[in-house]
Amino acid sequence: MSSITMSSASVPIFVRMLANIGHWLDKAEAHAAAKKFEPSVLLSTRLAPDMLAFTTQIQIACDTAKFCVARLADVDSPKFDDSETTIAQLRERISATIAFLKSVPAAKIDGSEGRQVMVPMGPGRTVPFTGEVFFKHFSLPNFFFHCTMTYALLRQGGVELGKMDYLGGV
Repeated sequence: MSSITMSSASVPIFVRMLANIGHWLDKAEAHAAAKKFEPSVLLSTRLAPDMLAFTTQIQIACDTAKFCVARLADVDSPKFDDSETTIAQLRERISATIAFLKSVPAAKIDGSEGRQVMVPMGPGRTVPFTGEVFFKHFSLPNFFFHCTMTYALLRQGGVELGKMDYLGGV
């Protein structure tokens, strides 16, 4: 049995959950077709007026995963324009994120637990973390927060999703 590494703790989790979101989008489109409404209606949904909309939840989930892995591996991450206006474009963003995550060699990520990671937190502010703290206490909770909000928004919109859709083929 192999020991856990920073790459095995990060990339497969991010990839699986992003793939799960793709499955949720399939169900969202099927729901919209069955109820005879345009699926794009779901893209602007939110649970509260001051909450980020559905599309932004997926954008941030993708960004959190790509920036986490890029910072741990000390490589550049791809730039996305945050211009998605369709479910197909959100799928493309998810696919591009997954492709990037899979392209980063495990050897670049492994051993990053003690490396200092500098994270921008707004204009003129950068916060230092160790790689392990950045991953476990910042990136992973943020990633799952936005994934969960995506799930909740679809459920609130009537899309039939269950726990196994969230967990993804356990």
